[in-house]
Amino acid sequence: MLLEFKDIDTYYGDLHVLKQVNYAIEQGEIVCLLGGNACGKSTTMKTIMGVVRPVRGSVLFDGQPIEKLPTAERVRRGIAPVLEARRLFPRMTVFENLEMGAYLRARGPEFDQDLERVFTLFPRVKERRHQIAGTLSGGEQQMVAMGRALMARPRLLCMDEPSMGLSPLYVEQVFDIIQAINRQGTTIFMVEQNANMALQIAHRAYVLQTGQVVLSGPAAELRANPLIREAYLGELQVPAVA
Repeated sequence: MLLEFKDIDTYYGDLHVLKQVNYAIEQGEIVCLLGGNACGKSTTMKTIMGVVRPVRGSVLFDGQPIEKLPTAERVRRGIAPVLEARRLFPRMTVFENLEMGAYLRARGPEFDQDLERVFTLFPRVKERRHQIAGTLSGGEQQMVAMGRALMARPRLLCMDEPSMGLSPLYVEQVFDIIQAINRQGTTIFMVEQNANMALQIAHRAYVLQTGQVVLSGPAAELRANPLIREAYLGELQVPAVA
């Protein structure tokens, strides 16, 4: 198992956000996390990266506990985030943002290999590499954010709302690229509002409700679940007329 949450309890002050939460992400999977607003999805990502520390429970990466490790050490071990709302360095160039993704690694031949990988996945990023990042469109910024994370050579890519604020065209491109990254061997754990698209590309999914996992299973099964279809896919179940 690549990533595990074991009975995680996370708080903000007195507010109990994650309640006895358990996840298990296997190497090579795309796993999506669904849920309404303020249910604990982003807190899950912050807990993985060490921005928020659990009060109880264990976070295991490759079988080793990491809940007490600083964020930089988690990145060194192979976890990289793609943050909500991109969070680029807006006054730096695209290339300088990509360099920041590899800041924990020595500059050498591997850097050039990873940069070429990013440019192959994102031709538009290559075209814009000398442009100031803050002047890019939302879709282009999302591609740079994903490329920056890949420069860390992650084994696990944690994505927080990758389609947020994007046009439908860019949403499709981003999900196609997520699949391509996964096929190249990177495991992906993804929080996503667009449940329909997420469940189409994911292998498995979890559903959070008020900080608790209420459903989990293969993505295809959850897509067919009437409760999921009504709550997250916008499909009301109409009673049959006698």
